This record gives sequence, structure tokens and C-alpha cells, in this order.
Amino acid sequence: MPTSSPLILVINSGSSSLKFAIYPVGERQPLASGLAERLGQSDASIRIDVDGTKNKNPLTPTNHQGAVDALMAFLKERGWFERVAAVGHRVVNGGERFTESCIVTDDAMIEEIGTCPFAPLHNPAHAIGMRAAVHAFPALKQVAVFDTAFHQTMKPEAYLYALPRKYYRDLGVRRYGAHGTSHRYVSGETIRLLGLDPNDSGVVVCHLGNGSSATAVLNGKCVDTSMGLTPLEGLVMGTRTGDVDYGALAYIAKKTGLDVDGLEKMANRESGLLGLSELSNDCRTLTEAAQAGNHQAEETLDVFVFRLCRYIGALTAALPRLDAVAFTGGIGENSAYIRAKTLKRLSALGLDLDEEANATIFGGKSGIVSRSRKPVAIVVPTDEERVIAEDTARLAGLLPAKA
Repeated sequence: MPTSSPLILVINSGSSSLKFAIYPVGERQPLASGLAERLGQSDASIRIDVDGTKNKNPLTPTNHQGAVDALMAFLKERGWFERVAAVGHRVVNGGERFTESCIVTDDAMIEEIGTCPFAPLHNPAHAIGMRAAVHAFPALKQVAVFDTAFHQTMKPEAYLYALPRKYYRDLGVRRYGAHGTSHRYVSGETIRLLGLDPNDSGVVVCHLGNGSSATAVLNGKCVDTSMGLTPLEGLVMGTRTGDVDYGALAYIAKKTGLDVDGLEKMANRESGLLGLSELSNDCRTLTEAAQAGNHQAEETLDVFVFRLCRYIGALTAALPRLDAVAFTGGIGENSAYIRAKTLKRLSALGLDLDEEANATIFGGKSGIVSRSRKPVAIVVPTDEERVIAEDTARLAGLLPAKA
């Protein structure tokens, strides 16, 4: 590629971390990527992956601005700083206000994004990352890419809760979904890899990781998804409950004295795989324990798989037919154990596990893991950063707009 080609910087700012990637405009692979983690703590560090090597160094200062400053120093050291043409940001929730990727216009918009009440663990951190990037690149266009945007094609039948309508009308309480950038990319790649008709296809995408969700995609558009108003609804996750009867939470509150904040903390941070197993929120740790005979770990993973299968079945009902089930995310891409347990439960949908193929797919590989060919089970590594880079380049006028 030309040494002077413009670059897109992609930033995914979390509450205590900041992921980034640097893409030449129009290219599918980044020049470099990395992660600053444990921000706000004395042992904060930044790792940069470039030229096949991983370089890790301590951060000073240890906050988000320190992470961006270290990233800027790296860009200057490489001679890339002046080539950065735009910055793209991942944002978890845009509510009904932001229904597609857009240019960040001013600090008032950043404040609005940061105070979105529906992703309190994520959106405030996105705003911090945006402000740090604006400080570093005051002349460049900053673009926000919203996870919820892909789910805006859901109809009211899919996104409305059966609550008094005034709560939707006055407060915006509805189902927004999450992981939309991943679902958008993986559904598109599934259609491409399987040679499906983009205008006549039905796919269920399962994004499985510490946060997990599943989405029904009809002709490239979301028609239903498992997550709701916040990223708490739906599948069992690392530390989140997924679906739970509100009556159960009310009963726990009455018996233990937990207030609303206490219940929210319990449901978001102390439940899921961690709470049920009483061992770990990491699927790898639980798989090892289950295979070593730990009954509670095995039972926890059975709950995870059962809930996933139930959602795949429910999401299939939102489609006229099912062409493919795609697995992605840290668990979906790497856990042959979870994929096998899942596919063995889905014979009613015509899915048939290919044990030999399934065992070989991990570590960034894609491939079919079923003997059945309609529907097909396929593993597709996600690449949210690439989607963000492409949207950013288009909105910054560096790539043609999509037709």
C-alpha cells in the first residue's frame, strides 16, 4: 500500500480499558492494534501489536488520557500521526436518537452520548474516549458507530415491552439490543461465505462472550434480538443474569433488603456464569472444571447452552426460514465444547454436528461445523473494528457512500 495512504484510528473505550486499531483506508487488515487496560489503577498498561510483535509498557498517567497520549506517541514514532484522517468510536447505545453512524458534532453531543441511561457501564466511558481523541486530534472528524443502530430495523412487535405505553412514550423504555456492529458484520460475512442471496436469506447470529446476544437477520436486516433496554436481558452471560423473572428479583429484595442499586449490581456483576458456578465467569475455566468432573461447572454450562438453544429456536420463529446459524465472539469462535453441546440440542431445526470439523475451528478461523447444509452451522470471527473503520471512512468522505 502507498506509504502516504490515509489512516483511520478506531477507538473502543471502556470503563477501565481502551482498545484501538489503525486501518489504512479501504484495507481489511489493521496496521496495528492494541489494548490499554486497568485504567485508573497503579498497574495500568498498554499493549501494542504491530509487525507480528506485542509490546507492553506501563502507563503514566494511568487514565484514559494517558492511554490516548501513549497511542499518540506510538503514532508519531511510526510516522503515522500525520496520516490519521479520521477517528471512529464504538458506542454501545444510541437510544432512538442515534439510529445510524454519524459524525460527532460537538461536546454537547458527546455529553448526550455519555449520559445515555441505557448503558451505564459503557456509554460514559465512550464519552471519555471521545473527549481524549478530540483533544489529540482537534481538526479531524470523529465518528460514532452505535451498536444499537443495526437493531433499529426491528418492528414494534419485536421491540415493545408489554408495559404501560407511557413508559415507552415518555421514557423511551423499549428493547434496543446490543452487539449490533458484530451482528451486522457476521451476518454479512455468513451470507458472503455461504453464497446466500443477500436479498433472500435468514440467519441467526450468536455473539457469545462475557457479554452474549443472539440476533435474527432477514435479508441483511435485524428483525429480532435477545438483548433489551440494556445489555442485561437475554442469554446467560459472564456475570449477567440474562432473562430472569422480575418476581424473583422482588422476592430477593424483600428477603435480603437489597435496594434497586443493589439488585442492579447483583444482576450485572455477580450473576451469570460466575454466580451460578461459584467458580468463574470464564467459559474456559468452567469447561476445564466440567471436564474434570466439577458437577456445578457442568450444570452452569448446561444452563448457558439450554438458554442459547431456546433463543435460537425463538429467533428462528422471526424468520420465514433458517439458512444458517453463525457462532462468533470469544466463546463462539473458540469453544468447540459449547458449539458441540449447542448443536446436539438443535436437531429439531435440522442441524447436525460435524465433530471433526468443529474440533479444528478456533483462533480466528472460520468454517462450517455442521454436516447439514440447510441450515448450516458456521463459525465466523467478528471484526467490529473493521466495520467502524469503514463507516468512519465513508462519513469522513474517504470512501464512496453506500448505495
